[in-house]
Amino acid sequence: MLQEERHNYIIQQIHTNNKVIAAELCKQLKVSLDTIRRDIKELEKRGKVVKVHGGAISPHFHQPFQPQEVYAREEKKEIAKKALSLIKDGMTLLTGGGTVMLELARMLPERLSGVLFTVSPLVALEAAQRSTVEVILLGGKLSSNSYICTGASVSNAISELHVDLCLLGTNGLSLEDGITDFDWEVAQVKKAILKASDQKAFLSISEKLGSSQKMQVCKLNAIDYLITELNSSDEKFDLYRKACKVL
Repeated sequence: MLQEERHNYIIQQIHTNNKVIAAELCKQLKVSLDTIRRDIKELEKRGKVVKVHGGAISPHFHQPFQPQEVYAREEKKEIAKKALSLIKDGMTLLTGGGTVMLELARMLPERLSGVLFTVSPLVALEAAQRSTVEVILLGGKLSSNSYICTGASVSNAISELHVDLCLLGTNGLSLEDGITDFDWEVAQVKKAILKASDQKAFLSISEKLGSSQKMQVCKLNAIDYLITELNSSDEKFDLYRKACKVL
């Protein structure tokens, strides 16, 4: 594969997932770790990625408090609007992080009642500024890649909760492997969130349909709602509808 093709692939993965893992890129592109490191270094010089330990992240995701362009922002806003229809006054909510969840936090009704637990400091800040909902941040080790809190302390705190609805993003979504992630600690937090929730919703841009990462979070039939920007009647969801409700 030519260097330009590798660079385009890495940029596309950054756009879709906000981050890439160098070891996974080696397998996907069938090149050495040194080659991937050189690619990431070159892309960083061009302002396309930010190099971090073990891979790279989106430059926009790296600067969350500054005005920025977000990949597929309009699609993510549409997903957030659909997810908002699941939220009712008085609910106890539990969320993950990511750019879709940030869009949802920005749309919360100003006078929403209830409690919102989250493992994302960024989601907590957005929700607290825009809504009267009670916001509780579940703190722990902050992931430098995903900006969510992970670790045993977070999982233990979640295990003591019983919430009405959880809202999560995903890095992989397929019929065969279900919901997947490439970060082991993030996957453990998501598993704990699912166990604590009566209803479970995953929010994802449609580009991730058919993709799979190495860590399984759950099978599709373990969730209640799959929310994308597409019309729920789209034929792409014909098989997905057998496992969960598509919004």
